[in-house]
Amino acid sequence: MASDAPREAAAPAFQGGLAPYAQDVRKSRGRRLPEEPSATRRPYARDRDRILHSTAFRRLNHKTQVFIYHEGDHYRSRLTHSLEVSQIARSIARALRVDEDLTEAVALAHDLGHPPFGHAGERALDAAIADAGGFDHNAQSLRVVTKLERIYGGFDGLNLTWETLEGLVKHNGPLGGEGKPVPEPILDYCAMHDLELGTYSSIEAQIAALADDIAYNAHDIDDGYRADCFTFAELAGIPLARRYLDALDETYPGLDPTRRLYELKRRLITAMVDDLLEETRRRIAALPAETADSVRGAKRETVAFSEAMRAELEQLHAFLFDRVYRHPRVMRIMGAAEDIVVELFNRYTHDPGALPPEWRDAARGDDPRATARHVADFIAGQTDRYAIAEHRRLFDATPDLR
Repeated sequence: MASDAPREAAAPAFQGGLAPYAQDVRKSRGRRLPEEPSATRRPYARDRDRILHSTAFRRLNHKTQVFIYHEGDHYRSRLTHSLEVSQIARSIARALRVDEDLTEAVALAHDLGHPPFGHAGERALDAAIADAGGFDHNAQSLRVVTKLERIYGGFDGLNLTWETLEGLVKHNGPLGGEGKPVPEPILDYCAMHDLELGTYSSIEAQIAALADDIAYNAHDIDDGYRADCFTFAELAGIPLARRYLDALDETYPGLDPTRRLYELKRRLITAMVDDLLEETRRRIAALPAETADSVRGAKRETVAFSEAMRAELEQLHAFLFDRVYRHPRVMRIMGAAEDIVVELFNRYTHDPGALPPEWRDAARGDDPRATARHVADFIAGQTDRYAIAEHRRLFDATPDLR
């Protein structure tokens, strides 16, 4: 494996003060394709900036988190969600004295592979290309940053460091255990650039994963309440929420709903972060050695919630699943969104001329698996509004996703 780590990490000078279990940028395994070092940024900071400036990141602004973009200006998109995850992850990284640049890079990149309409689009594409290896948004994120972004003169993708790629692929834990198949695109990439799928990722990537949980647990309450999916009284049936709602009523009796909702959200985020920090520090102390290698080689996650908090979050997630993610209005809209994705896939597959010129030739090949993956790549890169516009261009009737 080619590596420019010694040269790139040498400039600018490494800033000390990180904990011994942090990922040391001076020990980075480098990039698959060597590059000259930056005079002003360390390698993980360059990764973060490349992600921020990518086309795929901008497109997240019009990709569904829970509610379709045109349902309201205040609902979260994949972009605003990713920014919120990044902020939470960066704060946790600072508290634990680990590399903030690497943490932020993984947090910002974690949703790059999501297709239009969120998990509805993912389900539709997974079924559509089941015979070609299926579709997984995490594997698609890897394809985006290693292949599909085509903006640099010297390479496809973003040519990120090994540690950022590892964190992107394994931020939710090792892959391939307990009979769980590894998505085909990840296996294909690892055949030429081994990301060591059987171990845990760096502590920075684990922070990004839990920051994602913290963000959507709190913010889906915000969006769900704004969408009239539940009332405060119903939410108070969840012990974790009731505890902070009761405290708010004592401190600010008669607080208007908008302020009450925001104060609840910020207290929930603080509670989850504080619990995570306490439990993670306990697990760090139990490592055989406080090193980055010990974090990767551990038998369990190093970054985690306590058992008590995990149980409370399971109750909260069950409530959100029932009252928000499976709300009849959300289900109706997402069902129609899945139909849009399926119909687009079938049209592009059988009529490559319907694709943009730069996508047509590869779709006309003799390998149906390659064609299916190519079309899935095109659809996965679409925003919600682009997918709707494409469906209107190609079909006589398009569902009204409202």
